[in-house]
This record gives sequence, structure tokens and C-alpha cells, in this order.
Amino acid sequence: MLAAIDAGGVDELWCLGDIVGYGPRPNECVALVRERTSVCLAGNHDLVVLGKIDLSSFAGEAAAAAEWTRTELDPQSVEFLAGLEPSGRAASAELFHGSARDPIWDYVTDDESARWTFKASSAPLVLVGHSHIALEIADGDRLRGGKAAAGATVELSGARRILNPGSVGQPRDGDPRAAWLVIDDDAGRATFSRTDYPIESTQAEMRALHLPEVLAERLAHGI
Repeated sequence: MLAAIDAGGVDELWCLGDIVGYGPRPNECVALVRERTSVCLAGNHDLVVLGKIDLSSFAGEAAAAAEWTRTELDPQSVEFLAGLEPSGRAASAELFHGSARDPIWDYVTDDESARWTFKASSAPLVLVGHSHIALEIADGDRLRGGKAAAGATVELSGARRILNPGSVGQPRDGDPRAAWLVIDDDAGRATFSRTDYPIESTQAEMRALHLPEVLAERLAHGI
């Protein structure tokens, strides 16, 4: 994904959180994000790994993966993650891991949560993560939009918008490719992008480390 981004010549990288908590290389992920991003948020998985959220808030495989990640993080990774917040601002956009109503836990996946986020924010563009689902929602008397397909382009002029780039490491919209979003301020548009990667290699590493099988298997299906 980073190679694809570099080929496009972007100026800045923004990360909406959940850097660690599922995958087999948490320290490498933190190092890349620390080096490459100009804005980075904390996600709920980052916070539970740090102990800022109690592990009892998670269940099943997610809790097991978070507990394993706690044992793996090096001091540099812990220091970087500890300095992150679940919300932020960049250029003319407001950024939330969850939503403007609750930056840690709230999912923007329906009209009610979208309206709350529009009400609780003021920027023309609001970026959210957490759901692992790429989406675009336009404000108005009636909200417009929904899931965003790979290659979809959104004009940013006119109505305020909520965009979710989807997930790099664990998409949940049925497309297993790494999901990301390009925002072109000069052209006034955003483009939803997908990048193939060798999923089976990541699955093999997860299995070798005895991470929960369901977390490895789901990568092939984007669920």
C-alpha cells in the first residue's frame, strides 16, 4: 500500500488509528506509521494494548490478540502509541477514530451516528475509521451515500461529507484488499483505492505465532 501511495506522489499520510491489536508485526507497523505519517490517531485497539482501556472491554479473539500484542510491543512503540489521541485535525478536515460523538467506540454506520457526527463537528470534511468499512456520506435534509466501492470518486465541493477510507489490515466490507483513500485538495475530490497484497503470507505469520485462527482466516474474505 505504501508503494502505491508513493507512486501517486501524495504530500502527507494520515492514519485514523488501530495500528496494532490484530496482526503479527505490531512493532514494524508502529515504526512505519511513526516514520511516515504527519497525523496519527489512537484507536480502541491501540488503547487497550496500552492498558488505557481494560481488556475486559474486548471479547474472544480480539481480546486474545490484544493480550498477545501487549507482550510484544517494544518501549519505542509504547512511547509512540501513548502520545496519540483518538481525534485530531488536519488542513480543513476533522479526524476521529470512531465518531465526533465518541471518538473511541462509536461506529458511523447508519443515519443516526452520521447525523450526530455532522452536528458535533464543523469542518467540511470529516474522516472516521473504526468500522473497517469504506464509506461516504453527504450531509443535507436527507443524508446521501453509503458504502464506497474501489475506485469511487467523491466531489468534495458543496455538501459536507463524512468519509471512511476502510481498513488497510483487516477490511470488513467483503473486499480483502488493503483499503485507503486519496484526498486531492487542489482538485476538490477524494478517491477510494484498493491494493492487493500477499494475504497468505500474513496468515502464515499469524498461524506461526498462534494468533486466533479466525483472525487469520477472515483476511481472505474481507469480513
